[in-house]
Amino acid sequence: MIKRILKLPPTHSFFLFGPRQTGKSTLIDICFKEHVWKINLLLNDDYFLYAKDPSRFRKEAIEKIEKEKIKTIFIDEVQRIPALLNEVQFLMQNYKCQFILTGSSARKLKRGGANLLAGRAIEYHLYPFVYEEIKNAARLSDILHFGTLPPVFTAGANLRNAILETYVNTYLKEEIQQEGIARNIGGFSNFLDLAAGNFSEIVNYSNISRECRLPVRTVQSYYDILEDTLIGYRLPGWDKSVRKRLSSHPKFYFFDNGITNAINKYLTGTLDRQYMGRLFEQWIITQTLAFIRYNKVESNLYYWRTNHGAEVDLLIEKHGKITAAIEIKLSENITGAHVSGIKSLKEEYPKTPCFLICSAKNAFTLHNIRILPWQKYLEELKVIVE
Repeated sequence: MIKRILKLPPTHSFFLFGPRQTGKSTLIDICFKEHVWKINLLLNDDYFLYAKDPSRFRKEAIEKIEKEKIKTIFIDEVQRIPALLNEVQFLMQNYKCQFILTGSSARKLKRGGANLLAGRAIEYHLYPFVYEEIKNAARLSDILHFGTLPPVFTAGANLRNAILETYVNTYLKEEIQQEGIARNIGGFSNFLDLAAGNFSEIVNYSNISRECRLPVRTVQSYYDILEDTLIGYRLPGWDKSVRKRLSSHPKFYFFDNGITNAINKYLTGTLDRQYMGRLFEQWIITQTLAFIRYNKVESNLYYWRTNHGAEVDLLIEKHGKITAAIEIKLSENITGAHVSGIKSLKEEYPKTPCFLICSAKNAFTLHNIRILPWQKYLEELKVIVE
């Protein structure tokens, strides 16, 4: 059993969001073993019972708390019946009980105006295994090729491809349609292929719209779906002006390399170096985001690009100030050409700490830029991010 590093409150109520199969239910089952009542809304029995009459949950919960001395109530995939949150709020106001609410889609809750319990429940996120959890059992080549979803990472080599293909075909394409999120499943499937093919690149909605033969607004809504279901996230471009930041074209990254490769049908064979470099960039950025979320650091992530094409993969901003600029290269031999983007950024932000993350064996400094092996960067994230 691989120990997860996310620390959950032992008595306070909380939401735990994360993509399917990241291990939310397993983590809850490990951390909370006594006096727990669990409702799994993925099961038809539970789903149809409470979807028909949400108030029944409240009545049963009162019985559990008063008569059976239940201390914790765990609702899995709570976004499937948002109305239950009204019942949860009543119970939180009137009974001393911990509520654990997990979900793989925040869309119905946040966009649908669901009751988010007015701050009574802390929000946490769970990601696939991060480096700190698997550093003694993982190879970079496997991480880039198959990702770190728990059921994939712990499966035998003969099962990894099948698990990833099933995830893409049944969840990303079928369940999203069944949830009523994307009704044009053919159009969404075509979009998903293009989004995966263009991961880590600047998103041009018009170009993707033209290739998918879909309206631009539909393409934008499909990217919203991928973010709302926690399958990926958009990295905005940095600008001193908040208004310009909001209107800039973002980059898009998926939450796991294995899922990206499954959509792109790159699970077998040898991946070319350029494509591997994009997977490496995606993984480093995902690891940085996970660290920020796990430790509740008040930082935001951006990329930086000038009108002349100079670019830096990742900026870390905290309280309006750029605290770190990071270039990501899957290379052992770093030269001046690799840091040209950061050198351009330093002309505008000369005091910003700058890093280049790579696969070199040892750290060194080049043009006042710290060159870090990826392992060392991940081990020093606390210092760099905070």
